Amino acid sequence: MQFDILSESQAKGTMTRLRYAEKEAQFRHWVREYSDLLFHHAVLRGFDRDSARDLTQETFISAWNAMDSFEGKASAKNWLFVILKNKITDHYRKSSGKISVLLSEYDHNFDEQGHWAKASYPRELTVNPSEATDVAELSRILHGCAAKLNSIQKAVFFLKYVDELESEIICTQLSITANNYWTVLHRAKVQLRSCLQKNWFLIQKI
Repeated sequence: MQFDILSESQAKGTMTRLRYAEKEAQFRHWVREYSDLLFHHAVLRGFDRDSARDLTQETFISAWNAMDSFEGKASAKNWLFVILKNKITDHYRKSSGKISVLLSEYDHNFDEQGHWAKASYPRELTVNPSEATDVAELSRILHGCAAKLNSIQKAVFFLKYVDELESEIICTQLSITANNYWTVLHRAKVQLRSCLQKNWFLIQKI
């Protein structure tokens, strides 16, 4: 039996091609396995479908470029979600811009702890949690209302109530002051309250 002996340069070239093929196969598996999960995560953070697709694509581009540093200490899924969350935070930060709305325009709706003032407390939404259609319809309306918030309002609202981050962390991530944080959060809550009550009670009357 005869064996061909490769030169050192040929051997290195062969190993490089094999490693690249393995990397490409692994990457394609990640795309098939996690694209939809990453996309829906972005949608649930208030992004429209086109923006969510862009964020998902950017996540995979960054993952491909950093694959050689992925040591497998965390699962590939968790690693990809960390990249996506960083992309989302970057997007929020770039969208923060100048916040010109004064808190005084909204502070009459809230007490000193940031909770709804008694006179401004939202009307109770009559939702039957055992009725799947009620829950689905309210979820649809909520996401529709959230989509109408501007970028910085979405950022603060979702980081606060979905990711459950502390206000100090949100301010740091978005590079905004505490006063701006409360301004944005109050305005988002007022707009969501108005939109939810209008659309949910309109559905109830049909």
